[in-house]
Amino acid sequence: MARLLNTTPSRGLTFALGAAPFITVASVYAFASAERLLVNARDNLLPSLATMLSGLQRVGFETDPISSHLVILADTLASLERLGVGLGIAAIIGLCIGVAVGLMPLARATLAPFVAVLSIIPPITLLPILFIAFGLGDTSKIILIVIGIAPFIARDIAARTGEIPKEMLIKAQTLYGSTWLITLHIVLPQIFPRLLESIRLSLGPAWLFVLSGEAIAAQSGLGYRIFLVRRYMAMDVIIPYVIWIGILAFIFDLGLRWGARRLSPWSQPGNTR
Repeated sequence: MARLLNTTPSRGLTFALGAAPFITVASVYAFASAERLLVNARDNLLPSLATMLSGLQRVGFETDPISSHLVILADTLASLERLGVGLGIAAIIGLCIGVAVGLMPLARATLAPFVAVLSIIPPITLLPILFIAFGLGDTSKIILIVIGIAPFIARDIAARTGEIPKEMLIKAQTLYGSTWLITLHIVLPQIFPRLLESIRLSLGPAWLFVLSGEAIAAQSGLGYRIFLVRRYMAMDVIIPYVIWIGILAFIFDLGLRWGARRLSPWSQPGNTR
């Protein structure tokens, strides 16, 4: 008897199954939008596809009269800059702390409790403090991303470092390997794939932090634009922006997956080389 856990769909069926939820959501939206527009042709809550395309035309292909820039392009670049810098700093801090906590008992005793406490504090609650301490510019938003993401990466890397066989570390020490050499040649190659995976899993919270910071205080950015036009109930702009954010996050996810396959092929399932 065939069991579901042993049933593997074909490539075509996999594509169809993956597309089904998106088609379902789009169909439900189209039906609900049509029903609301029949009752009120000027309804803004669920705009039609033509209305959203018109809104996208305004923000995506017409220059802003004040800045002379394409609105969606300027907002995207501003948000991606904050997101990239924040994730990069968080990854470096998380990697250093995680390796130290997972490898060295003294660092574990000193830093592990602090990282554990910091990781359970909702970072959004610190946003007013960051605005007061660092101003309303990009610095406070980047620090918010770092505070929100670095503890998660540090704990994940520490756990992966602790899984390295002790025998391997002992053998390296018998060959007069210093802590630095062991970290560089044994630990880092083994945890690098996990670092990329941790960054990939942190993309969702990172987007949340950067959009939240932009919504409260910013002059550009995807979150800033969404919360700017919401006062006008401009769903024809908000919905395309939300979809665009989802596309960007998906591209980031694919990029990190591709980077993991290219930079650490030994860690991929089924690769026995």
